[in-house]
Amino acid sequence: MLNSKLKLIECPRDAMQGLHEFIPTEIKAHYINSLVNCGFDTIDFGSFVSPKAIPQMRDTADVLSKLELTNSTKLLAIIANERGAQEAKSFDEITYLGYPFSVSEEFQRRNTNSSIHDSLSLVEVIQNNCIKSNKELVVYLSMGFGNPYGEVWNPEIVQKWSEILYSKFDVKILAVSDTIGSSDPNQVRNLFSKLIEQLPEVEFGAHLHTRPENGKELVSAAYEAGCRRFDGAIKGFGGCPMAKDDLTGNMPTEIMLDWFNENSINTGIDEIQFKKAYLEANTVFPT
Repeated sequence: MLNSKLKLIECPRDAMQGLHEFIPTEIKAHYINSLVNCGFDTIDFGSFVSPKAIPQMRDTADVLSKLELTNSTKLLAIIANERGAQEAKSFDEITYLGYPFSVSEEFQRRNTNSSIHDSLSLVEVIQNNCIKSNKELVVYLSMGFGNPYGEVWNPEIVQKWSEILYSKFDVKILAVSDTIGSSDPNQVRNLFSKLIEQLPEVEFGAHLHTRPENGKELVSAAYEAGCRRFDGAIKGFGGCPMAKDDLTGNMPTEIMLDWFNENSINTGIDEIQFKKAYLEANTVFPT
C-alpha cells in the first residue's frame, strides 16, 4: 500500500448538492469538463438519487451526456438504493458507483432511510450489479471518525465493518468519511494505520471534512499512515449540513495540492488547468 500510486478524487457533486439554487446543466458540465482537464484520477460528478431528496442532482444524466472524457480520468456516481444503481450502471462512461454505508445506525436512517442491516443487504445487491456491468463499487464509511448522536464510536467499529464489507462482499475500495469534521491528526493517523495493516488488499480513501486551516495536518496524517486515495473539493465547498461549525466543509483540493507539492509528491495534476478550474469555480458557487 505504501508504494501505491497517489489518487486524487475531485468531488463537485458533494460541493454542489446542498445548494438550494439550481445550477444550470450547461454550467455544471462546463465546470466538470474543466476538472477533467486537470488530470484527477476520478471525478465524483453526480448522483442517481431521488430528485425530491437532492434536487440539485436531478440532471445528472443530462450532465453526463455533455462531458468530454479526453484523458484517463474516471467518473464516479453516488447511488443510495437499487433503483439508482440500475440507472447508473446503464452508462458506460461511469466507472465507479459510490454508496454511503454508515457505521452509525442513526445516520444510516437519516441518510438513506434504512437500518445498517438493510444497508448491508443493499451493498450485496449493488455489488452484484457492479460485477455484472463491469463497474467497481466504492463504499463510503460515513461517520467514520465519530458522530453527534451520542452513539458508541471507536476504531474497532470501523475495522469491523471494513472487514465485513471486504470479506463478505469483496468491496475493495473503502473511503473513510469524517462526515462532520470532528477528526484530529492523531485519530486519522491511528485509524488508517490500523485499517491498512488489517486489510492490505483494500484501497482505503480519506474523505475528510474540515476547516481549511486544519487541512494540511489531516492530509499529512493520512498519508503518513499509508493512505493514497484522497477526496477533495475546490475551495472546500460542500460538506455535511449537520456539522456544528459553518466553516467546516470538504477538504479543499488546493490545500491538498499544496501539501503534496511541498513534500515533493507527484500528484499528476496539470497546474495550469487546475488554475483555470479554480477560477471557473467562481461561476458555479456563491462567494
